[in-house]
Amino acid sequence: MQYRTLGRTGVQVSVLALGAMNFGTAGRTGQHEATAMVDAALDAGINLIDTADWYSRGESEEMVGTAIAGRRDDIVLATKANMPMGDERNHRGSSRRWLVTELDNSLRRLGVDHVDLFQIHRWDPDTSDEETLSALTDLQRAGKIRYFGSSTFPAYRIVQAQWAARENHLSRYVTEQPGYSILQRGIEAHVLPVTEQYGLGVLVWSPLASGWLSGAIRAGREITTSRSSFMPERFDLTVPANRAKMDAVEQLAAVADEAGLTMIQLALGFVTGHPAVTSALIGPRTMDHLRSQLAAADTVLPADVLDAIDAIVAPGVDLAAHEKHDAPPALLDARLRRR
Repeated sequence: MQYRTLGRTGVQVSVLALGAMNFGTAGRTGQHEATAMVDAALDAGINLIDTADWYSRGESEEMVGTAIAGRRDDIVLATKANMPMGDERNHRGSSRRWLVTELDNSLRRLGVDHVDLFQIHRWDPDTSDEETLSALTDLQRAGKIRYFGSSTFPAYRIVQAQWAARENHLSRYVTEQPGYSILQRGIEAHVLPVTEQYGLGVLVWSPLASGWLSGAIRAGREITTSRSSFMPERFDLTVPANRAKMDAVEQLAAVADEAGLTMIQLALGFVTGHPAVTSALIGPRTMDHLRSQLAAADTVLPADVLDAIDAIVAPGVDLAAHEKHDAPPALLDARLRRR
């Protein structure tokens, strides 16, 4: 396992991190298997575990807490808040009122007195940067969080938050967690140059592109992955973007075969090879998934393989831009463009 410094924090984290989104109801991964995967990940050298309150409505945090009991100090523990945690309108977002309350809920579910990294799951357009950063700074000073970061923020919001922290003499985000894969390279054009400029650690999610780069999805085969069962629109080959993804997958499979790599090694080696990326979050649902992904921990892609990937999906290009979560609200809601 390789290790890298998380931004400018001085904290060393593994190049692969264990994402716990599938722990619980969402991924149908029970406590026994979740604990086994945490054990295997730690044995392989992974020291960063990432979860969120929203994952299975707190169940993931509870399962992570059970799995890490007795070895908390050996783990860089990260969680998130901001997504809806019920029907009540204030049980979401990035207000001081909610973040203070929900962090306590997360600490209780995890069974710990602090988390190492507390992340704002999505940018909240209804809450000012000063409001959010002030609350996070106070939580940091109280010892409940060591650092805080953003997740899936547009580049201009990352810049704005850095400015707001400086202007108001507050602590700043030290990490960003964007989606990134061979099929979705848009962050190379805007987000990654900004994170490099500000010295942010970058923890990328969905490096296997929701299973498209796992090797399980190929032309001529029925798509039967777990993700396709509850997000069928992202795998419907009548959709032009999905056909483009399938065409790219077939070409990438040939590149992987020529290089003697699995598709997973190609996909993870690609994202961890970018100099702006600190760690890639893997989100296994089963032990078999975890083993196949751990096999890519030391993969370094040579220049000719990277060049071949660039020829298939150009730098900075998203093959399915509509699936991204970092678009400005005005691009998604016509009323915001026309009012």
